[in-house]
Amino acid sequence: MPLQKAVFVSDLHLTGPGDPKTHLFTKWLKGLTAENVTHLFLVGDIFDLWVGSHEYFNSRFTDVVRAISDLVKAGIEVHYFEGNHDLHLEKFWADQIGAHVHADDASFKIAGHTVRVEHGDLINPDDKGYLFLRGFLRSAPLTFLAHKLPEKLVKLIGERASSASRDYTSTAKAKPVAEIRNLIRQHAEAQSHLADFDLIVAGHVHVADDFSFDVGGKKVRSINLGSWFETPRALVLDSRGARFEDI
Repeated sequence: MPLQKAVFVSDLHLTGPGDPKTHLFTKWLKGLTAENVTHLFLVGDIFDLWVGSHEYFNSRFTDVVRAISDLVKAGIEVHYFEGNHDLHLEKFWADQIGAHVHADDASFKIAGHTVRVEHGDLINPDDKGYLFLRGFLRSAPLTFLAHKLPEKLVKLIGERASSASRDYTSTAKAKPVAEIRNLIRQHAEAQSHLADFDLIVAGHVHVADDFSFDVGGKKVRSINLGSWFETPRALVLDSRGARFEDI
């Protein structure tokens, strides 16, 4: 089996072609090759708004889309996890680009590790307001409308939904960093009793965290990717283990 190397990024919140993060991300993507990377994980909120398969979003982020498409064509396995700002991605990112789209968590065997990946917006089961909004935005009627309504209307609705999501999540993110890290770690430990993995990777809360704990004598590691508002970086996972690398 060839050596595996995976890279993970989340919470870039790219706003458009004029966003410096968009240029930086595109440049970084173009530096990835099938010779040095086997898996690319986009762990949600890559864009500050992307809903459905409308041309508006494709044309706004042409360079990013083209760079990711080139990686898929080169044989790199691309996995895109929907966040709370990028939703209903299947028809574009899976059907047209060839990425694997995940609405919820998924597990993978990479470089000798069993890895659970999720956006991270379910870490607080007591946040009933956000959980209701999340369910509503992902409901069958909203999924249908996301693809059928005129793109200008989708953009307007998406911006309002994104703003509502930001209001809900900003309250959580306003908590002390220690409290947010405690939520991340509690969630990781709870999930480790429900599924078998030795590494869980998530984002969403914009707080980078790296925590190890034992479950039945097995070491499990929880890593939260943070966001690109503080430090643009990627998590790298290969035979040497997992580590952050600045971009």
